[in-house]
Amino acid sequence: MKIGVVGAGKWGQALAYALSEKNEVLITSRRPKDIKNFVSLEEVLKCEYLVFAISAQNAREWLENKFIFNDQKILVASKGIEVSSGKFLNEIFLDFVPDKNMAYISGPTFAAEVIQGLPCALVVSSSSKKTAKKFASFFPSFIKAYVSKDVIGAEVSGAYKNVIAIASGICDGMNLGNNARASLISRGLVEMQRFGLFFGAKKSTFSGLGGAGDLFLTASSVLSRNYRVGFGLSKGKSLDDILEELGEVAEGVYTADAIYKISLEYEIYTPIADEVYAILHGKNVKDSMQNLLSK
Repeated sequence: MKIGVVGAGKWGQALAYALSEKNEVLITSRRPKDIKNFVSLEEVLKCEYLVFAISAQNAREWLENKFIFNDQKILVASKGIEVSSGKFLNEIFLDFVPDKNMAYISGPTFAAEVIQGLPCALVVSSSSKKTAKKFASFFPSFIKAYVSKDVIGAEVSGAYKNVIAIASGICDGMNLGNNARASLISRGLVEMQRFGLFFGAKKSTFSGLGGAGDLFLTASSVLSRNYRVGFGLSKGKSLDDILEELGEVAEGVYTADAIYKISLEYEIYTPIADEVYAILHGKNVKDSMQNLLSK
């Protein structure tokens, strides 16, 4: 199968590598890169199957100004919530692409390990079982791909876990210990499940690969950009300096803002996300941790 990958960051390149085991894969990005099978956007858009791997905050702009729909099927590999509107990625894409043509990735998958061909498992979610199964069939022998119809569960899990990862990085940076981190991640799972159920997600999704699996991975490893954001904040670094050092997008920074606004609007109890939001906007990390313990 001929597949086009939009976005040539680490995750886009890792997916292009993985999918090329069984398929012909082309890749493109805003800026030209000297990598295998890099082509123009126009050429990628001719592919019947597309993988979208650019920042969630840039999705709408890309769809409005770069995308030309020609009945392509799209697998969204990005994770996050649009800050300006509070919309999930599936809501944004459905303004441009039919629901049956859309699918979404979730699960514990660091790009650095995928591009080495190390084994992992993920979930392809879609309202169309046919579309989910088709995309799942493209993955290589070292990736076990499951399918699900719970799109909103995949969306919430993929976005929310990045916010909990920031909190976990803060926890470790403050040397609060393994007990504290385990407690934080466990309560984080409860919190993101509560948030997801409000929007119609299935409870079982949060105990699976896309929920607990991705959360445990992202919130407990220095390979996680969002964890490193939290760790840096705990050491008194400014957010701007941390993001400059990363040189990559840390979606949890934007998602924390989106969750905070959404939780206020719908009166959803989100104590960890609230504290992460406050820290990102200048609150002292020690005060925040005290706040969380008192709750």
